[in-house]
Amino acid sequence: MRSIFILTLLATLFSQAIAQDLPLSTISFHRDILPILASNCFPCHGFDIKSRQAGLRLDTPEGAGALLDTGVRAIVPGSLESSELIRRITISDDSLSMPPSDSGKSLSDAQRKMLADWIASGARYEKHWAFIAPAEHVVPVVPHLDHPIDRFIGDAQAKTSLSISNQASPQTLLRRVSLDLIGLPPTISEIDAFIIATQSDPKRAYEQLVDRLLASEHYGERWGRWWLDMARYADSNGYSIDAPREIWQYRDWVVSAINRDLPFDQFTIEQIAGDLLPNATQEQKIATGFHRNTQINEEGGIDKEQFRMESVFDRVATTGSVWLGLSIGCAQCHDHKFDPITQHEYYRFFAFLNNQIEPKLQVVDSGVNLAQVTADWKSSEKDVLEFVLSRSTQLSHWETTLNDDARKLFSQEALAAITIAADKRTPEHKRVLFMVGLGSGDQTFRALNERYLEFRERVKNGPTTLVLEEMAVPRITTVLIGGSFTRPSEPVTPGTPSVLHPLEHSPEHQGKFPNRLDLAQWIMSDLNPLTARVIVNRVWQQYFGRGLVETDNDFGLMGSLPTHPELLDWLAISFQRHDWSLKSLHRMIVTSKTYQQSSVETLGHLSKDPHNYFLTRQKRLRLDAEIVRDVALTASGQLVATLGGPPVFPPVPQGAMRQGQVERIWTASQGPDRYRRGLYTFVYRASPPPSLNVFDAPDGFSTCTRRNRSNTPLQALTLLNDTTFVEFAYALEKIINRDGLEIAFRRCTSRDASQSELDILRSLDALSAARVLLNLDESVTRE
Repeated sequence: MRSIFILTLLATLFSQAIAQDLPLSTISFHRDILPILASNCFPCHGFDIKSRQAGLRLDTPEGAGALLDTGVRAIVPGSLESSELIRRITISDDSLSMPPSDSGKSLSDAQRKMLADWIASGARYEKHWAFIAPAEHVVPVVPHLDHPIDRFIGDAQAKTSLSISNQASPQTLLRRVSLDLIGLPPTISEIDAFIIATQSDPKRAYEQLVDRLLASEHYGERWGRWWLDMARYADSNGYSIDAPREIWQYRDWVVSAINRDLPFDQFTIEQIAGDLLPNATQEQKIATGFHRNTQINEEGGIDKEQFRMESVFDRVATTGSVWLGLSIGCAQCHDHKFDPITQHEYYRFFAFLNNQIEPKLQVVDSGVNLAQVTADWKSSEKDVLEFVLSRSTQLSHWETTLNDDARKLFSQEALAAITIAADKRTPEHKRVLFMVGLGSGDQTFRALNERYLEFRERVKNGPTTLVLEEMAVPRITTVLIGGSFTRPSEPVTPGTPSVLHPLEHSPEHQGKFPNRLDLAQWIMSDLNPLTARVIVNRVWQQYFGRGLVETDNDFGLMGSLPTHPELLDWLAISFQRHDWSLKSLHRMIVTSKTYQQSSVETLGHLSKDPHNYFLTRQKRLRLDAEIVRDVALTASGQLVATLGGPPVFPPVPQGAMRQGQVERIWTASQGPDRYRRGLYTFVYRASPPPSLNVFDAPDGFSTCTRRNRSNTPLQALTLLNDTTFVEFAYALEKIINRDGLEIAFRRCTSRDASQSELDILRSLDALSAARVLLNLDESVTRE
């Protein structure tokens, strides 16, 4: 009876809507219907044929209207009485109701009515917005607004009786744009100069400031770190051994490419397939380090093919997320549950990234400080030899167990060492024997030894970096049943998802299977509806704390709708037409009033636009982990602004590098390297430096397209007590004693202190005041 009543009620409401000319046609499939179907129906009635129940498919109009074996149709456009879906979502019988009562899903009355209204009005499906090319939109005309971004934002605000906030103060704006573009706060002289310049011509002063910051070599460091998050960059191999790796040349390539504004299409192509470009340069080969940032498992007894395949799985998922904003990796084991990507198409995409070897490239003219590298080698040698000598008894016992058959397996180096009398052996002989005998099972030794061998190799032959190189004869790629490398099925050739634009072969590859270069060019094709949108959205996200599409790594059917779709398309097309220039995109965003407005929230904001989807104010953002360090370095006068080079080792708390039973050696850098920017700090994936980890820096295990921002007591304790920040406090204490509290306050916050603030600080001794200043919310926040 209940279902008949509800069905009758819905039909009545529909009749009343027609009589009153209510806007049923304003129902949006993407906004109103798709989220209901995707969350409640698609897991059992969606794209994945293997999990589809009752032969019903609801993600297409053809499937929804098909005649089922039971003789009914789920959806009959315009007819509630004939639509089985309506009966099933309103019936009181739990054995027949949908979603099933044991699924953990349920529909609200409002959702039922929305589905009924949609069916009654014709059940119109629409192609997913992200799979349609960005459309040309006329920039709206809005009084008193001349910037294109402001006009789009202002037009949406006007429709809801909202408006943009006032511009932030000059000091706030200077600090904001400096932190956003170069990741460093302004100096006292820069603050004073900007305030004077804004008094005569504020617009010109600000535009000149933006141009100066974009021209700074530190711009590449700031936005290079943004890209390295997505590249899952770190300085170790991962897994349990997590030995150091040498790939910082790739990091420096990213910084350099962004500084010289390498067009994003070329930036992409070189990272995916730089080695396949005609007459590929050393730099273009280094760029392929993007996909060498996968983990390497060095455990004994592993199946190497398994973990090679794990790396390729990671490369597929990363490529899909970073450039396409799609969770392609979800189709590894079966057809995608929501997006139109089959498992077969997944392995065709996989085939592009399955035909490489993974060599080290010897880097010529690297500019490395040989004296420093030699010192690192000697330090690492000391560490590994001390470890071996502390276990001489175990080594001696192992030697007594050897027989002739065991010795036959030794390397020439080990044979030479073992023929020398035990009391005549050098520490190096003992290291070699320990490596052969006990080292394979000792993770601490393996980590120490790997570091030693890396530095030794660097001293002898110069630095290396990890790159990709195409195989002369491609591997055979197959679909893997259940995603398991042990269950190969039918062979596949390289290809791309059919829901997107077709793959075009490069002229030189006609008659051959397409390769990574074809894939890279397909990703950056003007026909691709995704890449430009995904990248401009991710840049926007950095400036406003949230993208125009909130799910920045999911532009698929389960992702969020754009809050300002016309603006997103306009930015994407503008990005392409400005030769894929990231600098032009940054300039476009930061010169808008939308970006420059105050972040102060009012009661009006909280009542009318509580989540700031209409961008009625800026957003306060806690600084990224590396920039928290960089701000403290700058404020305390300690920053060494040198670009590039091998990673450095600032002090960390004792025991912080322990992972299980393994204590990773961490010899703190001395001299200038101790005060380098956070970008250059060495990062172990399994045990990252605590001062970075506590402020939500990514670990490099997988791609990170958006950092979390937490607020924990550990962050305050780090700023107060971490060895590094204590050093900064002592340096800032000297500045207080020399220049006064007012100057120290401005160095930390970029504004003048109030009298009450100064009174509080003056009640403390200089060191305590310095520690307070470095721990201020303002010091670690971008207003």
